[in-house]
Amino acid sequence: MKKITFLVMSLFFTQLNAQLIAIDSIQTKDGTLTIQPITHASIILTYEGKTIYVDPSGDLKKYKNCSNPDIILITDIHPDHLNLKTLEGISTKNTLFIVPQAVADKLPSEYKNQIEVLNNRQGIHRLGLFISAVAMYNLPENKNAYHPKGRGNGYLLYLDDTKVYISGDTSGTQEIRSLYKIDIAFVCMNLPYTMDIKEASSAVLDFKPAIVYPYHYRGADGLSEIKKFKEIVNKENSEIEVRLRDWYIE
Repeated sequence: MKKITFLVMSLFFTQLNAQLIAIDSIQTKDGTLTIQPITHASIILTYEGKTIYVDPSGDLKKYKNCSNPDIILITDIHPDHLNLKTLEGISTKNTLFIVPQAVADKLPSEYKNQIEVLNNRQGIHRLGLFISAVAMYNLPENKNAYHPKGRGNGYLLYLDDTKVYISGDTSGTQEIRSLYKIDIAFVCMNLPYTMDIKEASSAVLDFKPAIVYPYHYRGADGLSEIKKFKEIVNKENSEIEVRLRDWYIE
């Protein structure tokens, strides 16, 4: 474990639309963080009365019993991250959108007064939280890559003393490998769009988060072998807790 103290780690379940959705509740030094997988790249985080949606997409029934978002983070322009149909079905009247410029350019005008543009290496204080943008891109760098450098954002969330990293769509770049004292990380792994499990595990072993969740792990040939990812990571570093959760419950 890292220096952060996790006082309680529990897994509980809630029944949503006849589906059993796993929610992790983590008691940190300063408050309770809940983590709810939704689908693929979509996550709901709740901390100290604030609800953060990451890349909301998918079936609106999955959001039916969820709190309305205070913040929506969007990483990229692709429809598994920027999904206008899903956004239209969510109550966002009082929501702050934090997005890269490429996403801001594609959001409808009705959201324009709610948008804060955050580009790579920039940070912003909002609602008592600090959020910074981490570059996400494919290697080798190529103008025709699925994810060119500078277009999308990974995110670092500073929840008091707890640091949460959300990778977005990326390779195992130097920006990821240089991350420091990350408490919770969500790391993508789906070829040909991002990393395979070997590259993802190599990056994770470099930056050593206390807890890592494989997410965004459905690729062109089906689901990545996240159990193998866990084996690779824990063979080299047993102190990294790899949490396997199902982002693909139908």
